[in-house]
This record gives sequence, C-alpha cells and structure tokens, in this order.
Amino acid sequence: MALDYLEENYETFNQDLEDAMFEFADYDAKEAERTGYSNYSYWRSTWRSFLKNRIAVVLMLFVVFIVGFTIIQPYLPNQYEPTVVNISEETGRQLRNIPPNDQFWFGTNAIGQDLWARIWSGTRTSLFIGLIVGLSELTLGILIGSIWGYVRKLDTLITEIYNVINNIPRTIILVLFAYIMKPGLFTIIFAMAITRWTEMARFVRNLIIIIRDREYNLASRCLGTPTSRIISKNLLPYLVSVIMLRLALAIPLAIGSEVFLTYIGIGLPVDIPSLGNLINEGRVFIMVSALRYQLLFPAAVLSMITISFYVIGNGFADAADPKNHV
Repeated sequence: MALDYLEENYETFNQDLEDAMFEFADYDAKEAERTGYSNYSYWRSTWRSFLKNRIAVVLMLFVVFIVGFTIIQPYLPNQYEPTVVNISEETGRQLRNIPPNDQFWFGTNAIGQDLWARIWSGTRTSLFIGLIVGLSELTLGILIGSIWGYVRKLDTLITEIYNVINNIPRTIILVLFAYIMKPGLFTIIFAMAITRWTEMARFVRNLIIIIRDREYNLASRCLGTPTSRIISKNLLPYLVSVIMLRLALAIPLAIGSEVFLTYIGIGLPVDIPSLGNLINEGRVFIMVSALRYQLLFPAAVLSMITISFYVIGNGFADAADPKNHV
C-alpha cells in the first residue's frame, strides 16, 4: 500500500521538492554581461610574475637608487665640484693622487679633482646617453622593423638601406661624425642613435614575418582593418618580451660604446665627466698599485650597472612572455 501511494504521488512530491530548492531568476542584461567579464590584465600579470624574481627586483631597486642618487648627489652637503681642481690651503699645491680618505671618499685624480664627485657626475652622463640612445633605438627599430616585416612592397627598399648602413663599420661612422660635428654630448648621442637602430629593426622584422600570415591576421585584413592597427594590436603584443629584453640590453651597450669611443679618443671632451672618460684616465695607472683605485672605482660602477640591466632585462622578458601567463 505504501509503495502504491508513493508511485501515485511521485510527481507531486518531486514538484514540491523542486519548488522548495530552486527559484527562477529574472533576466538581467547587466548581470549577463558581468558573467562574461574578466579582470585579467596583461601588465598586472607581468608585474606579478616579475616580482617573483627576487634577484631582478633587488637589482631594479639598486638601479633606481643609483639613478636617484646621481640626481641628488650634487645637492648633498660637503660635496666637491667634479671639474674643480682642489688646492691645498697650506701649501697652495694641487691635491693630486690622494688615496681614499675621510675628505675624499674615492680619492683624487692626477690633477686634484674629487673622484667621488666625478664618478657620480660621469654615471649621470653615461646613464643619460644610454637611456636616450636606447629609447631612440627602440622607437626607430620597432617602427622601421614593423613596416619592413609587414609591408611587402617596402621590403626591397628597406633591405637595401639596411645593407648600406650595416655594411659600413659603425666605428667609421662614429669617427666621421666626431670630426664633422663639434665633439660633445649631442654628437655622440646622434651618432649612436642613427647607427644602432638597424639591429633592432632587423630583429623585429624577422619576428613579424613569422607571425604576419597567421589566421587572425588574415581575418583582420579581410575585414579591412588598417595596417597600423594590425601591427599595434595583433603583432607587437607578441613581441613585448623580446623587445623589452633588447631595450634593457641597449642601455648598457650604449654606455659601453661611449666608453669605447672615449678609449680610442673620439668620445666626450675631457671637461664632461663620464664613465668612459674616467676609465680612460684610470687605465694609465693600472700598473701602479697605489693609484689603481682611479680605474677600479669607475670600472666597478660600470660593471654593476651593466649586470643589473642585463638581469632585469632577462627577468622582465620572462615575465612578459605570454606563455608564462595563465
């Protein structure tokens, strides 16, 4: 009897159970849109991934500290001018080749200038050169490389321009500019900027050729999407990681080029402190143990900056790689 009763009233019990457990919701357009919304941010995800690399984070803080200190150093108390020759009040002679002490933390050079002030002034100058040259290399390289790789009609023309510039030794171009133009900060920045973009452009061009004919790019062209939008939205985001790595390496490479040009005698004038000038002056004393500090201090600063940018660039390139994002 009980089984027959349950079979007869099964549908009624089932309907009462559904009514008690479930409640129909009214349609809401805003809520419907919210269900398809994602708060994912590529740059936020990149930053979080970068922060997991503790060594790169520490070196980034070190670079920030160096840049900040080079800016505020001249305004600190008891600082000497980097180009002023210090004279002894007692003897009236130049305080030449004085080893590091309480008065001159990094010692003095061969004519009595304070190396502490000169090193930070030189670091400021070299970082400025590296930053400007690196940004110009990034801008010209990405712009020309993107057009070179995507617009097939311009491939032959830009290739010939690249071959002409790239087959002329860069040192010869820099030497010619040094002789044609007045030696100075603008000359060395301009000379390096017009010759260093070729590597970045070639690099970007090769990467764009690989991905330019993928299905989503073909679909964009069929829909009439402008070339500039395809490059900026479809192509360049895939190259962020490698581009950032090239930018991070471009800055220390530009500083190294400035050091090399100064070493061969066509860099900045001696009245403009730079790491290149300081290393060029200190190398004369490399065999004199008592005066070797004049080379060690600027070389150490240059090495730390170069290594820091290299590690930061690699860390950010790994963090910006879309394959590492979920």
